[in-house]
Amino acid sequence: MREKFRRFMTGRYGNDKMNQVLSWISLALVLIGIIVDVNIFYTVGIVLLVYIYYRSFSRNISKRYAENQAFLQQYYRLTGWFTNKKRSMERNKGYRVFACPQCKQKLRVPKGKGKISIHCSKCGNDFIKRS
Repeated sequence: MREKFRRFMTGRYGNDKMNQVLSWISLALVLIGIIVDVNIFYTVGIVLLVYIYYRSFSRNISKRYAENQAFLQQYYRLTGWFTNKKRSMERNKGYRVFACPQCKQKLRVPKGKGKISIHCSKCGNDFIKRS
């Protein structure tokens, strides 16, 4: 059986990241449609599922590859933004971040030091803030 499926899939596109994300979205829409009893969610979920199978069994590999590359650019832009925010929060744990009033440079100072004088390394401006 496995060999028959392997022969069937020869020359076809198969699965990629776009299909994986679409399948999760399709599953969520179908479940929402069933739970809330709104047919439009259910219908859109089923249509997405049909589109996933169409992409998987397609023989136009170059077009499916181009679609996936365009999707990955947007996907990694979105996930990269969230990853950067998470890293920034972890990196700034125990610190307060202030913007210089003159040049708007971000400056990081330790928390819990009371009122301190902050020296901007970019423009040389000194200002006082409470950490």
